[in-house]
Amino acid sequence: MIRFESVSKRYPDGTLALDDLSFEAASGEITVLVGPSGCGKTTSLRVINRMVEPDAGRVWLKDRDTATIAAHELRRGIGYVIQQAGLFPHRTVLDNIATILLLTGRTRRQARARAAELLERVGLPAELGRRYPAQLSGGQAQRVGVARALAADPPVMLMDEPFSAVDPVVREQLQDELLRLQSDLGTTIVLVTHDIDEAIKLGDKVAVLRAGGKLAQFSTPAHLLSRPRDAFVAGFVGRDRGYRALGFAAPGALPVAKEATVRLGEPLGTAYERQHKGWVLVLDDRDVPQGWLCTLIPAKEQRSDPVTVRLLHLGGTLATTNASLREVLDAALSSPSGRGVLTHPDGRFAGTLTPSQVLARIEERAAQARATAPHHPTHPGTGATVPAAPAQRGPRP
Repeated sequence: MIRFESVSKRYPDGTLALDDLSFEAASGEITVLVGPSGCGKTTSLRVINRMVEPDAGRVWLKDRDTATIAAHELRRGIGYVIQQAGLFPHRTVLDNIATILLLTGRTRRQARARAAELLERVGLPAELGRRYPAQLSGGQAQRVGVARALAADPPVMLMDEPFSAVDPVVREQLQDELLRLQSDLGTTIVLVTHDIDEAIKLGDKVAVLRAGGKLAQFSTPAHLLSRPRDAFVAGFVGRDRGYRALGFAAPGALPVAKEATVRLGEPLGTAYERQHKGWVLVLDDRDVPQGWLCTLIPAKEQRSDPVTVRLLHLGGTLATTNASLREVLDAALSSPSGRGVLTHPDGRFAGTLTPSQVLARIEERAAQARATAPHHPTHPGTGATVPAAPAQRGPRP
């Protein structure tokens, strides 16, 4: 547990970085600090490991005031990941990771063996251990940075915009990897980002800061999206917050319909006779959806030809039967046939449903939420409301 207790910091040039900041990052959770430039996100992070000393207030690590802990001792138990990974350019990947282990008293052989294990844990092949940082992609370098931060098995990890320097596809992969690692290790993570979507995806709790290091709201992502405290928070979270909030809503039992299907590699045959509104769903031999086939072209051009990937429309996304309402709605809206494809968790085809059916379920769930909305108490020191009971980690949007 990390607790900020009325922490303030003003730099020598007069800039007020933190203003009476109070919040608590729970043990074993990801707490995300988000806000506009100059709101004190990075300063907050550096106050935790005493790279910046506050002018007033205290930071508690479990039941200890960090000001009473020697800085080198404090930092030894805290992993730190920065935007550009901060790797030593003259050392191999394996030696970069092993550096922290050597400082904790392990032999070189022990350190390199543990470094190889960590390389595998963050999803990198063993052969990358012999490369130098300049030979890595941005995503690979960030994974190495995370591995190095994990080297000393820290109970706390600080991450300062760790994924902002990579492309969107790699960024999503790294976010998913972080969620997997945190689920496996139970590390307490405080992460800084300027991206509200990243904050919503990764955070168990999100602290929105306004300029001058003032806490605007501290709550779960779902509550932040559904009940922004004021106009600043609502504006920062964005106008599509209602749609993003669907990422935390389970749809329950859905009216899934059967669908005409044909196997990949088989002639369209009788599936053409059963075609529904010009589209038929194509499955592989494991019943996994492969795409949609348009049957509106003349039958003589298709009926005797085997179905190939070249003929398929691949634009629609898939959602599992236990997905969030946002994922289900996306599957329905993105389908070229107008019918979203649902699969079982193992990937097998489960059925289809239309956007209107999903929207009806959304309205139904919204009406239930309005009818049963509990009273939410005020969070101490902020005036921000939070759920009465801790929210369980649900589906990520």
